[in-house]
Amino acid sequence: MPKAPRRPPQLRGRVFRGSTAVSRGLLSRNDLRSSAWRPLFRDIYADATLQVTHRVRCAAVGRLLIPPEAAVAGRSAAAVYGCPAPPATEPVDVLVPRAARIGPTAGLRIHHGEIEQGDTVDRAGVRVTSPARTCWDLALWLDVVEAVVVLDGMLARRLTDVSTLREYALDRAGRRGWRSLLRAVDLADAGAESPQESRIRVRLVLAGLPRPQTQWVVADHCRFVARLDLAWPELKVAVEYDGLWHDDPEQFHRDRRRLNRLLGDEWIVLHVTAKRLRDDFDGFLAEVRAALRARARSVRCR
Repeated sequence: MPKAPRRPPQLRGRVFRGSTAVSRGLLSRNDLRSSAWRPLFRDIYADATLQVTHRVRCAAVGRLLIPPEAAVAGRSAAAVYGCPAPPATEPVDVLVPRAARIGPTAGLRIHHGEIEQGDTVDRAGVRVTSPARTCWDLALWLDVVEAVVVLDGMLARRLTDVSTLREYALDRAGRRGWRSLLRAVDLADAGAESPQESRIRVRLVLAGLPRPQTQWVVADHCRFVARLDLAWPELKVAVEYDGLWHDDPEQFHRDRRRLNRLLGDEWIVLHVTAKRLRDDFDGFLAEVRAALRARARSVRCR
């Protein structure tokens, strides 16, 4: 019968530096190779029973891997703040001052840049970029659609607000990235409730359509009828994203009944799935544009 691997109680449920555990006599180098421990980064290990998420990896990076003058940044910082996190296997974004020395490290995406006073904060022992600096970096590092996806999440969680972000950008006018942040802020909306809703909205606006309202509530004589992901209420046109949560059949049928009531109230409700968004956005865009044009003509003829 194989010998059970050593699992000292001091390390159970923990992320730790392997060399430290060895120097303290808690484990040997051979012990670290056992199934009890999972390597995360060079010399960084986790209890194999621990669910390793992107946030767990961010904490490991911030506490054990990067120099004190560096910080977890970008989408990884947003994940630390509670926004939807990238997959666990996604590299952790790190912002490092230009003068600091840190070589390429597997599992890290290293960005070099100036870090000003107030650009970092401590979150449970992890140094991360401030919400405003996080949004600045996102606007600089990502395309505008993906940047707005994360900005929507930051705004929805009230980690920052539009006026603060605009002021942050304008205070740095002339520096690389300030116009990108202003553009992303102008497209952001705290009402978005999922990354896909954000992507649909921004892509529609960038394609030249009027900006829709998010989470528009339809009522009939003060009685709630429905809440729509995206809507042009003056034209009674709406877009609904059919996401993975529709795997719940009961929720799916409740939503369909709700939307059928809207159809009876002369709303046009257009549905889009992740596959359609990925493979046939142009076709979907044409349908939305046609619905808006038809309703605009109808309004003019009244």
